[in-house]
Amino acid sequence: MNRREFIQQTTLAAAATAAMDFTAEAKVNWPVGCFNRPWTKWSFDETLKQIKAAGYKSTGLLSRTREEQFIGANATPEYLESLKNRLAASGLVANMGALHSRHNIPLEDSIKDVRKQIDNAKFLSLKFVLSFGADNPEQFAHYFKVMSDAAAYAQEKGVKLVMKPHGGISGSSEEILRVIKEVNHRNFAIWYDAGNIIHYTGKDPVAEIAPIAKHITGFCAKDCGEMKGDVMIQFGAGKVDFAAVFKKLKAGGFNGPVMVECCKVGATPEETTANALANREFLEKVLASV
Repeated sequence: MNRREFIQQTTLAAAATAAMDFTAEAKVNWPVGCFNRPWTKWSFDETLKQIKAAGYKSTGLLSRTREEQFIGANATPEYLESLKNRLAASGLVANMGALHSRHNIPLEDSIKDVRKQIDNAKFLSLKFVLSFGADNPEQFAHYFKVMSDAAAYAQEKGVKLVMKPHGGISGSSEEILRVIKEVNHRNFAIWYDAGNIIHYTGKDPVAEIAPIAKHITGFCAKDCGEMKGDVMIQFGAGKVDFAAVFKKLKAGGFNGPVMVECCKVGATPEETTANALANREFLEKVLASV
Protein backbone atom coordinates (compact mmCIF):
# COMPACT_ATOMS: atom_id res chain seq x y z
CA MET A 1 0.00 0.00 0.00
CA ASN A 2 1.44 3.34 -1.03
CA ARG A 3 1.13 6.55 0.94
CA ARG A 4 -1.80 7.85 -1.09
CA GLU A 5 -3.81 4.63 -0.67
CA PHE A 6 -3.01 4.62 3.05
CA ILE A 7 -4.33 8.17 3.48
CA GLN A 8 -7.48 7.38 1.51
CA GLN A 9 -8.27 4.25 3.55
CA THR A 10 -7.50 6.04 6.82
CA THR A 11 -9.82 8.89 5.85
CA LEU A 12 -12.61 6.49 4.91
CA ALA A 13 -12.21 4.56 8.15
CA ALA A 14 -12.31 7.76 10.17
CA ALA A 15 -15.45 8.89 8.35
CA ALA A 16 -17.13 5.54 8.95
CA THR A 17 -16.26 5.68 12.64
CA ALA A 18 -17.61 9.21 12.90
CA ALA A 19 -20.83 8.13 11.20
CA MET A 20 -21.20 5.24 13.63
CA ASP A 21 -20.61 7.57 16.58
CA PHE A 22 -23.16 10.04 15.21
CA THR A 23 -25.75 7.29 14.81
CA ALA A 24 -25.17 6.16 18.37
CA GLU A 25 -25.46 9.68 19.70
CA ALA A 26 -28.59 10.34 17.65
CA LYS A 27 -30.66 7.60 19.30
CA VAL A 28 -33.36 9.09 21.49
CA ASN A 29 -33.93 8.02 25.06
CA TRP A 30 -37.10 9.88 25.93
CA PRO A 31 -38.96 8.66 29.03
CA VAL A 32 -42.50 7.43 28.35
CA GLY A 33 -45.08 7.92 31.11
CA CYS A 34 -48.86 7.78 31.36
CA PHE A 35 -51.56 10.17 32.54
CA ASN A 36 -54.49 9.02 34.67
CA ARG A 37 -57.16 9.88 32.08
CA PRO A 38 -58.03 6.38 30.80
CA TRP A 39 -59.00 5.12 34.29
CA THR A 40 -61.18 7.95 35.62
CA LYS A 41 -64.16 5.55 35.91
CA TRP A 42 -62.27 3.87 38.73
CA SER A 43 -60.52 5.10 41.87
CA PHE A 44 -57.18 6.87 41.66
CA ASP A 45 -55.58 4.18 43.80
CA GLU A 46 -56.73 1.62 41.24
CA THR A 47 -55.42 3.91 38.50
CA LEU A 48 -51.95 4.04 40.03
CA LYS A 49 -51.95 0.26 40.32
CA GLN A 50 -52.93 -0.15 36.67
CA ILE A 51 -50.44 2.41 35.33
CA LYS A 52 -47.69 0.51 37.14
CA ALA A 53 -49.03 -2.80 35.76
CA ALA A 54 -48.86 -1.36 32.24
CA GLY A 55 -45.12 -0.93 32.66
CA TYR A 56 -44.90 2.81 33.18
CA LYS A 57 -42.62 4.47 35.72
CA SER A 58 -44.10 7.97 35.69
CA THR A 59 -47.56 9.49 35.67
CA GLY A 60 -49.23 12.87 35.44
CA LEU A 61 -52.18 14.26 37.38
CA LEU A 62 -54.23 15.28 34.36
CA SER A 63 -57.93 14.49 34.78
CA ARG A 64 -59.52 15.60 38.02
CA THR A 65 -62.57 13.82 39.42
CA ARG A 66 -65.06 14.56 42.18
CA GLU A 67 -62.89 12.56 44.57
CA GLU A 68 -59.49 13.78 43.35
CA GLN A 69 -58.75 17.51 43.24
CA PHE A 70 -55.02 16.91 42.61
CA ILE A 71 -53.41 20.38 42.69
CA GLY A 72 -56.75 22.24 42.75
CA ALA A 73 -56.85 25.47 44.72
CA ASN A 74 -59.49 23.95 47.02
CA ALA A 75 -57.37 20.90 47.87
CA THR A 76 -56.90 20.70 51.63
CA PRO A 77 -53.52 20.19 53.32
CA GLU A 78 -54.77 16.82 54.56
CA TYR A 79 -55.72 15.72 51.06
CA LEU A 80 -52.41 16.86 49.61
CA GLU A 81 -50.44 15.03 52.30
CA SER A 82 -52.45 11.87 51.63
CA LEU A 83 -51.97 12.22 47.88
CA LYS A 84 -48.24 12.68 48.29
CA ASN A 85 -48.04 9.49 50.37
CA ARG A 86 -50.18 7.53 47.92
CA LEU A 87 -47.98 8.56 45.01
CA ALA A 88 -44.85 7.56 46.92
CA ALA A 89 -46.34 4.18 47.82
CA SER A 90 -47.33 3.49 44.21
CA GLY A 91 -43.75 3.34 43.00
CA LEU A 92 -44.57 5.88 40.29
CA VAL A 93 -43.11 9.36 39.92
CA ALA A 94 -45.68 12.08 39.22
CA ASN A 95 -44.21 14.79 36.99
CA MET A 96 -47.16 17.04 36.16
CA GLY A 97 -50.34 18.58 37.54
CA ALA A 98 -53.11 20.05 35.37
CA LEU A 99 -53.57 23.78 35.97
CA HIS A 100 -57.15 25.05 35.78
CA SER A 101 -57.37 28.82 35.40
CA ARG A 102 -60.52 30.96 35.38
CA HIS A 103 -60.76 34.09 33.28
CA ASN A 104 -64.28 35.29 33.99
CA ILE A 105 -63.33 36.51 37.46
CA PRO A 106 -61.27 39.51 38.62
CA LEU A 107 -57.61 39.31 37.56
CA GLU A 108 -56.37 39.40 41.16
CA ASP A 109 -58.57 36.43 42.11
CA SER A 110 -57.48 34.42 39.09
CA ILE A 111 -53.80 35.02 39.84
CA LYS A 112 -54.32 34.03 43.48
CA ASP A 113 -56.08 30.82 42.43
CA VAL A 114 -53.34 29.84 39.99
CA ARG A 115 -50.57 30.61 42.47
CA LYS A 116 -52.24 28.31 45.00
CA GLN A 117 -52.24 25.49 42.44
CA ILE A 118 -48.55 26.08 41.78
CA ASP A 119 -47.89 25.92 45.53
CA ASN A 120 -49.72 22.59 45.65
CA ALA A 121 -47.68 21.28 42.72
CA LYS A 122 -44.52 22.30 44.53
CA PHE A 123 -45.66 20.46 47.66
CA LEU A 124 -46.16 17.31 45.59
CA SER A 125 -42.70 17.74 44.01
CA LEU A 126 -44.16 18.04 40.51
CA LYS A 127 -41.86 19.44 37.83
CA PHE A 128 -44.60 20.83 35.59
CA VAL A 129 -48.00 22.49 35.71
CA LEU A 130 -50.01 22.21 32.50
CA SER A 131 -52.40 24.84 31.17
CA PHE A 132 -55.06 24.16 28.55
CA GLY A 133 -55.33 27.75 27.34
CA ALA A 134 -58.67 29.56 27.03
CA ASP A 135 -61.56 29.27 24.58
CA ASN A 136 -63.36 32.63 24.76
CA PRO A 137 -61.61 35.38 22.76
CA GLU A 138 -62.95 37.93 25.21
CA GLN A 139 -60.83 36.28 27.90
CA PHE A 140 -57.57 35.99 25.97
CA ALA A 141 -56.01 39.21 27.32
CA HIS A 142 -56.90 38.08 30.84
CA TYR A 143 -55.27 34.70 30.18
CA PHE A 144 -52.04 36.32 28.97
CA LYS A 145 -51.72 38.34 32.19
CA VAL A 146 -52.47 35.39 34.45
CA MET A 147 -49.99 33.14 32.67
CA SER A 148 -47.29 35.80 32.67
CA ASP A 149 -47.60 36.05 36.44
CA ALA A 150 -47.83 32.26 36.76
CA ALA A 151 -44.66 31.71 34.74
CA ALA A 152 -42.67 34.03 36.98
CA TYR A 153 -44.20 32.66 40.18
CA ALA A 154 -43.67 29.05 39.12
CA GLN A 155 -40.05 29.78 38.31
CA GLU A 156 -39.53 31.06 41.85
CA LYS A 157 -40.93 27.74 43.09
CA GLY A 158 -38.83 25.62 40.76
CA VAL A 159 -41.85 24.52 38.73
CA LYS A 160 -42.14 24.76 34.93
CA LEU A 161 -45.30 26.19 33.35
CA VAL A 162 -46.36 24.57 30.09
CA MET A 163 -49.37 24.73 27.77
CA LYS A 164 -50.81 22.10 25.43
CA PRO A 165 -52.69 22.57 22.14
CA HIS A 166 -56.35 22.49 23.16
CA GLY A 167 -58.29 24.62 20.69
CA GLY A 168 -59.16 28.29 21.15
CA ILE A 169 -56.14 30.29 22.22
CA SER A 170 -53.90 27.19 21.85
CA GLY A 171 -55.36 25.67 18.68
CA SER A 172 -52.38 25.49 16.33
CA SER A 173 -48.90 26.93 15.95
CA GLU A 174 -50.16 30.37 14.89
CA GLU A 175 -52.22 30.80 18.04
CA ILE A 176 -49.57 29.20 20.22
CA LEU A 177 -46.89 31.60 18.97
CA ARG A 178 -49.14 34.51 19.90
CA VAL A 179 -49.53 33.16 23.44
CA ILE A 180 -45.76 32.71 23.77
CA LYS A 181 -45.22 36.29 22.61
CA GLU A 182 -47.83 37.74 24.96
CA VAL A 183 -46.81 35.73 28.04
CA ASN A 184 -43.21 36.65 27.30
CA HIS A 185 -41.45 34.55 29.91
CA ARG A 186 -38.73 31.91 29.57
CA ASN A 187 -40.54 29.67 32.07
CA PHE A 188 -43.46 29.19 29.69
CA ALA A 189 -43.17 26.32 27.21
CA ILE A 190 -45.30 23.92 25.17
CA TRP A 191 -46.26 20.30 25.65
CA TYR A 192 -47.15 19.31 22.10
CA ASP A 193 -50.25 17.24 21.37
CA ALA A 194 -50.40 16.00 17.78
CA GLY A 195 -53.79 14.36 18.30
CA ASN A 196 -55.30 17.61 19.52
CA ILE A 197 -53.98 19.49 16.50
CA ILE A 198 -56.14 17.19 14.37
CA HIS A 199 -59.06 17.13 16.81
CA TYR A 200 -59.39 20.90 17.23
CA THR A 201 -58.08 22.32 13.96
CA GLY A 202 -57.90 19.56 11.35
CA LYS A 203 -54.38 20.72 10.50
CA ASP A 204 -51.29 18.57 9.89
CA PRO A 205 -49.55 18.04 13.27
CA VAL A 206 -46.21 17.37 11.56
CA ALA A 207 -46.24 20.70 9.72
CA GLU A 208 -47.39 22.54 12.83
CA ILE A 209 -44.25 21.61 14.79
CA ALA A 210 -41.69 23.69 12.88
CA PRO A 211 -42.79 27.19 14.02
CA ILE A 212 -42.86 26.21 17.70
CA ALA A 213 -40.25 23.42 17.88
CA LYS A 214 -37.80 25.32 20.08
CA HIS A 215 -40.54 25.88 22.66
CA ILE A 216 -41.63 22.22 22.99
CA THR A 217 -40.49 20.50 26.20
CA GLY A 218 -43.04 17.68 26.51
CA PHE A 219 -45.40 15.55 24.42
CA CYS A 220 -48.96 14.46 25.22
CA ALA A 221 -49.51 11.30 23.19
CA LYS A 222 -52.90 10.61 21.64
CA ASP A 223 -54.19 9.66 18.20
CA CYS A 224 -57.16 11.09 16.30
CA GLY A 225 -58.70 10.30 12.93
CA GLU A 226 -60.44 13.57 12.05
CA MET A 227 -61.45 16.99 13.29
CA LYS A 228 -63.68 16.54 16.36
CA GLY A 229 -62.96 12.82 16.16
CA ASP A 230 -62.56 10.34 19.01
CA VAL A 231 -59.21 10.46 20.82
CA MET A 232 -59.77 7.54 23.20
CA ILE A 233 -58.37 5.14 20.62
CA GLN A 234 -55.32 2.99 20.08
CA PHE A 235 -52.22 4.53 18.53
CA GLY A 236 -52.10 3.77 14.83
CA ALA A 237 -55.90 3.81 14.50
CA GLY A 238 -55.95 7.54 13.69
CA LYS A 239 -54.02 9.86 11.41
CA VAL A 240 -51.13 10.92 13.65
CA ASP A 241 -47.85 9.92 12.00
CA PHE A 242 -45.93 9.38 15.22
CA ALA A 243 -42.65 8.58 13.46
CA ALA A 244 -42.75 11.81 11.46
CA VAL A 245 -43.79 13.81 14.53
CA PHE A 246 -40.96 12.41 16.63
CA LYS A 247 -38.40 13.02 13.88
CA LYS A 248 -39.49 16.66 13.72
CA LEU A 249 -39.29 16.97 17.50
CA LYS A 250 -35.86 15.36 17.55
CA ALA A 251 -34.61 17.76 14.89
CA GLY A 252 -35.85 20.61 17.06
CA GLY A 253 -33.85 19.43 20.07
CA PHE A 254 -36.71 17.80 22.00
CA ASN A 255 -35.68 15.54 24.88
CA GLY A 256 -38.92 14.31 26.46
CA PRO A 257 -40.94 13.43 28.40
CA VAL A 258 -43.54 11.63 26.31
CA MET A 259 -46.77 11.08 28.24
CA VAL A 260 -49.48 8.71 27.03
CA GLU A 261 -52.80 10.50 27.50
CA CYS A 262 -55.28 8.21 25.79
CA CYS A 263 -56.13 4.66 24.86
CA LYS A 264 -59.33 2.72 24.29
CA VAL A 265 -61.17 2.42 27.61
CA GLY A 266 -62.26 -1.11 28.37
CA ALA A 267 -65.07 -2.48 30.52
CA THR A 268 -62.61 -3.16 33.32
CA PRO A 269 -59.45 -1.50 34.63
CA GLU A 270 -57.46 -4.48 33.38
CA GLU A 271 -58.81 -4.22 29.82
CA THR A 272 -57.91 -0.54 29.82
CA THR A 273 -54.45 -1.40 31.13
CA ALA A 274 -53.88 -3.86 28.29
CA ASN A 275 -54.65 -1.05 25.84
CA ALA A 276 -52.39 1.39 27.67
CA LEU A 277 -49.60 -1.18 27.59
CA ALA A 278 -50.11 -1.67 23.85
CA ASN A 279 -49.85 2.09 23.31
CA ARG A 280 -46.63 2.20 25.33
CA GLU A 281 -45.14 -0.60 23.25
CA PHE A 282 -46.28 1.17 20.07
CA LEU A 283 -44.44 4.34 21.09
CA GLU A 284 -41.33 2.49 22.18
CA LYS A 285 -41.15 0.73 18.81
CA VAL A 286 -41.51 4.03 16.98
CA LEU A 287 -38.94 5.75 19.19
CA ALA A 288 -36.46 2.95 18.54
CA SER A 289 -36.60 3.83 14.84
CA VAL A 290 -36.22 7.58 15.23
